Amino acid sequence: MNLTLITHLIAALAAATGVWIFQDARMDAAVAEVRLEQTNERLGAVSQARADERGINKTYQGALNAARDREALLRTEIDRLHVVSDGLRDQNADAARRLAAAPPAAVLEYALALGVVFNDCRAAYGELVPKADGHASDARTLRGAWPVIPPRPDAGPTP
Repeated sequence: MNLTLITHLIAALAAATGVWIFQDARMDAAVAEVRLEQTNERLGAVSQARADERGINKTYQGALNAARDREALLRTEIDRLHVVSDGLRDQNADAARRLAAAPPAAVLEYALALGVVFNDCRAAYGELVPKADGHASDARTLRGAWPVIPPRPDAGPTP
């Protein structure tokens, strides 16, 4: 074989090997860049998920604290109501004792006063009914509008 041909073949083989190594290095760099982008996207998604979770937890904790405050206020109001109720019970017992010995005119006046009180109670109860209906409607709306996450098809049957 001719020395020039052998030299050209060796040069071509060296050039092909050099190109191969260069392309391999470029491919490795491209793969590393894609992996870096994927890692950054995952980190961004995880960061966003954590931020969303913190927001949800903050909202939940705020609602829980508000519910606890309302419960404490309701307990205070119930305690006051019991005190007032006990006082009214004592007044009613005292009035019943005095009424037993009262003249008929005083009994009639007492009965008229009780009628006025009864009408006031009936009117207050009538105002309470629409408020209670509105509250029940709001509760039904809240339950109906509450977001429900549908089960994933690959999760299997729900218990």
